[in-house]
Amino acid sequence: MTTPTPTPMPTAPAPAALVPAGEPRPRFLDLLAAEWLKLWSLRSTAWSLAAAALAVLAFNAGTSWDTRRYWNTEDASYADRFVAEGMPLLHAFTTNAGTLMMLFAGAFGALAVTGEYSSGLIRTTFAAVPARRSVMAARTAVVAAVATVFGALVAGVSFAVTQAILGTRGAGVPLDHPGALRVVAASALLAPVAAIAGVAIGALVRHGPGAVVGCVVVLLLLPLLLTDDRHLSAVLGHALPYRAWLRLTDVPYGPEGLVHPWSAAGAWTVYALWALVAAAVAVTAVHRRDQ
Repeated sequence: MTTPTPTPMPTAPAPAALVPAGEPRPRFLDLLAAEWLKLWSLRSTAWSLAAAALAVLAFNAGTSWDTRRYWNTEDASYADRFVAEGMPLLHAFTTNAGTLMMLFAGAFGALAVTGEYSSGLIRTTFAAVPARRSVMAARTAVVAAVATVFGALVAGVSFAVTQAILGTRGAGVPLDHPGALRVVAASALLAPVAAIAGVAIGALVRHGPGAVVGCVVVLLLLPLLLTDDRHLSAVLGHALPYRAWLRLTDVPYGPEGLVHPWSAAGAWTVYALWALVAAAVAVTAVHRRDQ
């Protein structure tokens, strides 16, 4: 007697949850929100920004207060000459204050990148979001936005405070004074330019202290080493953001006092190129190198 062959039962389709599916690409707005949370989840972010702002304001306000304290009260026309020579604009944002803000912003941008490399969390970030260029682009945008707001607040408050102090001697100027807005804008934008440069240096070095040292060398030491005596050295120096800031804020003297003069438009161009090139370097570096 022949045993009938059992009819095979149809195979049930696999549950949809078990079927492999491609992960959707994260939206750039989501990456911006994630980077924003990462940055502000650190208590050091707010404290460091506040400390740097107070230090910069202290430099500028202190210089104006010393000028007010040792004012030449015997010369009635001294205040008029003080304003005519553009001295209130030089007090609005001093060289020491500009140097400090530039170095802080550069270190801020560098540490925003190297922090995850030092802790090893960068592996988790890239495992969750394999699109490395998008991650770095979002981080650069967040750092630039924070630095821009920081620079605008510090430059604006500094101008108001210094001119109020000088105004007690009749030597303060308003924001619509010739050259005043340029000084405030150049000082405010120095922060994001330096911060984006710091992001690029951090992406290349990937080590916190080393990246900070790199910021000091690139942003401060190079402009000091490149003098204005020779044409090649002057051209190289003019291509640096610190020299561009000096050119934009040196309203009273302008290019006449330089051995190799250059225009304010050229200085603004240096600002723009440094921001664009540094952002491109940061995005490219993180894409081409392993963790």
